[in-house]
Amino acid sequence: MNEIRDVEGLYNRYRQVPLYLIGMFCLMTVFMYFVGIVAGVIATIFTAIYGIINIVVFLRMNSLSRDRYVEFAMEHGKMQKELIKEFPVPYALLDEDGKLVWVNDEFSSITDTSKRKLMKLNIVQVFEEVTEESLPYEENVTEGEISFCGRKYRYEIRRVQVNKFEPVIDDVDGQNPVGEPVDDKPADDGDGVKRRGSSHHKTDTFLAFYMFDVTVVNRLTQENHDQKLVAGLIYIDNYDEIFESLEEVRHSLLVALVDRKINKYMANVDAIVKSLEKDKYMFVMPQKYLDQLKENKFALLDEVKAINIGNDLPLTLSISLGTDYKSFIENFEAARSAMELALGRGGDQAVIKSADRITYFGGKSQGTEKSTRVKARVKTLAFKELLETKERVIIMAHRNPDMDAFGSGIGIYKMVSALGKEAHIVVNEVSSAISPIYGNFTSSNVYPGDMIINSDQALGLIDDDTVVVVTDVNNPTLTECEELLAYAKSIVVFDHHRQTKDVIANATLSYIEPFASSACEMIAEMLQYMDEKIKLRPTEADAMYAGILIDTDNFLTKTGVRTFEAAAFLKRSGADVMRVRKMFRTDIATYRQKAEGVSHAEMVLDAFAISIITPEDGPESPVVLTAKIANEMLNIAGVRASFVIAQMGNDVRISARAIDDVNVQIIMERMGGGGHANIAAAQFENASAEDIKEELIELLNEMYKEGDI
Repeated sequence: MNEIRDVEGLYNRYRQVPLYLIGMFCLMTVFMYFVGIVAGVIATIFTAIYGIINIVVFLRMNSLSRDRYVEFAMEHGKMQKELIKEFPVPYALLDEDGKLVWVNDEFSSITDTSKRKLMKLNIVQVFEEVTEESLPYEENVTEGEISFCGRKYRYEIRRVQVNKFEPVIDDVDGQNPVGEPVDDKPADDGDGVKRRGSSHHKTDTFLAFYMFDVTVVNRLTQENHDQKLVAGLIYIDNYDEIFESLEEVRHSLLVALVDRKINKYMANVDAIVKSLEKDKYMFVMPQKYLDQLKENKFALLDEVKAINIGNDLPLTLSISLGTDYKSFIENFEAARSAMELALGRGGDQAVIKSADRITYFGGKSQGTEKSTRVKARVKTLAFKELLETKERVIIMAHRNPDMDAFGSGIGIYKMVSALGKEAHIVVNEVSSAISPIYGNFTSSNVYPGDMIINSDQALGLIDDDTVVVVTDVNNPTLTECEELLAYAKSIVVFDHHRQTKDVIANATLSYIEPFASSACEMIAEMLQYMDEKIKLRPTEADAMYAGILIDTDNFLTKTGVRTFEAAAFLKRSGADVMRVRKMFRTDIATYRQKAEGVSHAEMVLDAFAISIITPEDGPESPVVLTAKIANEMLNIAGVRASFVIAQMGNDVRISARAIDDVNVQIIMERMGGGGHANIAAAQFENASAEDIKEELIELLNEMYKEGDI
């Protein structure tokens, strides 16, 4: 409205310029009389003629020009209205509640409804996907997408403020409708027309609703997405082990069967497959078939596993895919990274790595133990070469270390000390899980006082000549001191847990074997490949033997030939089985808690035992207690996996154990945890044990129906 007034003022000033010039001519006439009488008279005549002409023209053209001005404005407004009415973009005006106030022809056309009927409807009644929450009550603009009559539209709702000037009509007694007195003197609006009364300024709020047809754009975007190439790799996990146990005449038959299965499966998704090596394949496929592979959960894994021509072990594959990166090269690098992750998790699974997430499929079988120790020997020599270039080693495991973490740390400490290097073990908290062995090292004069340090001391020691060795964990967030990893120039990782998406990515040397029973088993093998003849003390052998004993539940789970060979090496080095057993006996109070936890067990799907406990204060830590109860429940006939849910203050912890072909790691990963195929856990903050139990039961039922367990 202010802009309109400014235009009107400018127009009036322009028309009044000739009137102002009359004054200048009058002034000039006065000066001409000083020049001469004749000149003054002539100037007077011309000034009079000019003034009369301007006044006559002004009076006669004033009303005509205003009429033309008003007519032009009306024609201009009418033209704008027609343009909006016939605008090819669907457009509507709504009131603040979403009721339709006005629509253009295109809006009426696509809704196939007359304007009269539309005026009775709310926008949420016309389009179901537009809700009351979509209306811009607080913000100025809201956007969204809707599907209507087979077309896709992007809509935009914008708040519009409209200023109105409403005249106030005087009543007969000189008052306006609200009872206020008014000025009886007529007002002049500047156009010579006198009006009585005044006007009120009012602001109305409307919602402008625009619709843009994006059907073609979405279709082309989807086609572009579908035609992108996905890079993938296929590795045969146990190629050497399978062929060692198979008759030589059947080797070519097995290879042919595997090739046929892979090529036939990939042909269904328009993939190009190329054999890289005897046990490695590369493939390229369009993005649009990725959902198909996800839906059948990479059935190729089970198809290849079903091949049996006399082989003692089932043949397993690892599949990796890289997708959603900017270039194909990045997709291929993602596939390589995903394959390392798949192999680090034990194989027999598919891993999809995209730009924003990592997805796992399969992984239901146990990792196949490799009989060869070549990898252990190579990693030992590489570790030794790295130590020769450094002066100090800081060893750390996961928070709240158990016996496997502490025992493997002792083994690495012995390995480093044998090379004459300075070594320290980071332990911030001594739990009941390691206390029976821990005192043998802190109270002995054989070991230096700074053998075991805390995180603050470790941060003060680290420099460029320091190697940080992480054992029994490969997730940086779970380590005893994550900050050490940021400062370390050289990092070494020794672990037997399956990898997750959170790994120590900048490790100089990484030795991860998911099939190993424990980290102590891995370190015991490495000790035997050191050039120096390392002689373990009985206390050191006890610590490592205890680590194997605890992680295998007295050699009942996750044990192989190499597990017993490592135990035999430790026994020869002075480990006393009876001494270790006495150290880890349970007191009567803890045993009662364990028995109570088992008695509360509830069977789900006739295969999974679930128990809820509230650990009492005692010498046994809640983490160790839940693990012992979970292990004990595996002795119940028919139990394939056990889950113990412990309410520890406001937090809840789940300990999961498996004895059969159930992979508890993938179950715990679904709940935000992780671990090993047979041993896994998850922790929740500010949670209720009952709520977590219901969530676990629901997850087990879902995974059982989908065939994941």
